[in-house]
Amino acid sequence: MDKGRDPNIAVELALLVALATLWGGSYTFIKLGVATIPPITLIAARTTIAGLLLLVVMWARGIGMPTDAATWQRFAFQAVLNSVIPWTLIAWGERHVDAALATILNSAGPIFTFLLTAVVTRHEVTTPRKLFGVVAGMAGILLIVGVDAFHDIGSGLVAEVAIVAATICYACAAIFGRSFKGLDPMAPAAGSLLAGAAALIPASLIVEQPWTLSPSPSSVLALLALATFSTAAAFAIYFRLIQTLGSVGTTAQAYLRVPIGVAISVAFLGDTLSRTAWIGLACVVLGVAAMTIPARRPASVKTS
Repeated sequence: MDKGRDPNIAVELALLVALATLWGGSYTFIKLGVATIPPITLIAARTTIAGLLLLVVMWARGIGMPTDAATWQRFAFQAVLNSVIPWTLIAWGERHVDAALATILNSAGPIFTFLLTAVVTRHEVTTPRKLFGVVAGMAGILLIVGVDAFHDIGSGLVAEVAIVAATICYACAAIFGRSFKGLDPMAPAAGSLLAGAAALIPASLIVEQPWTLSPSPSSVLALLALATFSTAAAFAIYFRLIQTLGSVGTTAQAYLRVPIGVAISVAFLGDTLSRTAWIGLACVVLGVAAMTIPARRPASVKTS
């Protein structure tokens, strides 16, 4: 057994859980934020604060940002796929559908990533184990969220479609994010956030006129937590995992994000869990393990 690989695997899986926790909390933060802050303004502030925070961290670490136009064009494209469109759609969608439905629709990212990598890019091997992981993970999500989440399906059809569109954007972003290999993970994180802010701030000023708003203290605190923890810290982890676990493996955090997100909503919003949550959680963990833990290579046979 290669003893050098085990610690690395453990670190990457620990970071995957951390990313799932940070993004799992984002649903609660967004729900609190959009109560008194409109979607575009919320996401514009989120990207601006998080991007500036990452710049400070990069400065403290002595890491410089790329200056060539080609790299910044890629940052801008990543921003469109990973923040500008999906975050705005989710923030708007959470004003019209319940959190459970938004969670289950948005957690389908690994499905779309799996399909895109299998059919279009083919940059990762499509194995039966990954397919099993997709099925097990989605089964777990259905058990955790519960069939009751679909009772209102149709009443907010446009919002539901918007959240699915955001999920597809995430899948494309996970695949495109591999093009930043070689850069420090902080660079594409900060660059894409700042590029997203450059697009969202003018849109916020024109569409929502934020100077006329009177946000509640809870919405402001939720925004700060969303930008600091669920964005700045999460993005730094995200771009590292894209390079180490791959696009399908990284988006598998969506499975962990569901039980973690539900637990956070229970603690802070008073939501309740279904009886099948524990079974669903087991399916989720099994699915993530199947999609992210490298298969053990067969021992080579020595010949005399």
